[in-house]
Amino acid sequence: MNPELSRKTIVNPDELILVTGATGFLGSRVVANLIERGFRNIRCFTRPSNQTAKVRAISNLEHSGSGARVFRGNLLSREDCVAATRDAAVVLHLAAGRGEKFYPDAFMNSVVTTRNLLDGCVLHGCLKRFVNVSSFSVYTNSDKNSRDVLDETCPTEDRPEQRGEAYCFAKVKQDQVVADYGKKFGIPYVIVRPGHVYGPGNEAITARVGVDTFGVFLHFGGSNPIPLTYVDNCADAIVLAGLEPGIDGEVFNIVDDAPLSSRRFLRLYKKNVKGFTSLYVPHVASYALCYLWEKYSQWSEGQLPPAFNRKRWHAFWKKTAYSNEKLKTRLRWSQRVQSAEGLRRYFEACRVKATHA
Repeated sequence: MNPELSRKTIVNPDELILVTGATGFLGSRVVANLIERGFRNIRCFTRPSNQTAKVRAISNLEHSGSGARVFRGNLLSREDCVAATRDAAVVLHLAAGRGEKFYPDAFMNSVVTTRNLLDGCVLHGCLKRFVNVSSFSVYTNSDKNSRDVLDETCPTEDRPEQRGEAYCFAKVKQDQVVADYGKKFGIPYVIVRPGHVYGPGNEAITARVGVDTFGVFLHFGGSNPIPLTYVDNCADAIVLAGLEPGIDGEVFNIVDDAPLSSRRFLRLYKKNVKGFTSLYVPHVASYALCYLWEKYSQWSEGQLPPAFNRKRWHAFWKKTAYSNEKLKTRLRWSQRVQSAEGLRRYFEACRVKATHA
């Protein structure tokens, strides 16, 4: 018998689990993970206009008797959120405004939507766990020694608007809203913060390696480890965060074992996918670039957006080590897809995409 199926959980297989962002790159794996564990009452929140193959796949699962059900709605609608959270014992909240470049859009699609869901949970009063899927991007990393480990005890950005990233700003505010509802209304919550989630379906090279600009890839990462987590491993951790007893109010970082260095990742990508021109920018030079860009942006009164700044340098390119010890000890998580296999699948998907580009 699979020992995962016999572990003690806060819900039984017939209690309702709501998954937002259920048709996304990560959300679809979360739904599959729940089905694999034998859960039979999964409400999959998707936008009304979403007609992707993944929606059809969930519809097929619905007809096959797996327990997955499509719920079409808009998280900006309070009425839809009230309907979606009705009878929900666990909410796995993955939907977020990830692609927005503007702060108001990011705030609406990460913070307001989360508040609407929480209001629905408060109204119904049946929730056992709200899992908010946050991000490593919320950590400040500015005052940390380069030899120290970034773990769950590290501070988050207190002025996230200064990072020049709408996503970071919205995620910090989203975490604050969840914690506030925990204090004010007794909402039982857990926050998980994945590193860079990779795998088939997300073939982009993370900015923690570098930035593609003017036809040349600027490699900023150097020997820095990248907090990679393969998509199926990440989904496993998110599901465990929704099921494990005795962890309310906790934060968990999600990162795979033995992260690759930025340099090693880039070499493997070029070897297994395609070659391209890259230029390594030493840390001293990249920090100077961020400093000068930041100062010019201030001098020009925002005519040049602060895309590069010192806060972003600290978060993305400062030498940093990562730990998944709390994930292993408190959630009893282990890496099911080993890094070598995860990278093989990822590079294969990248080659296919490059061939059809």
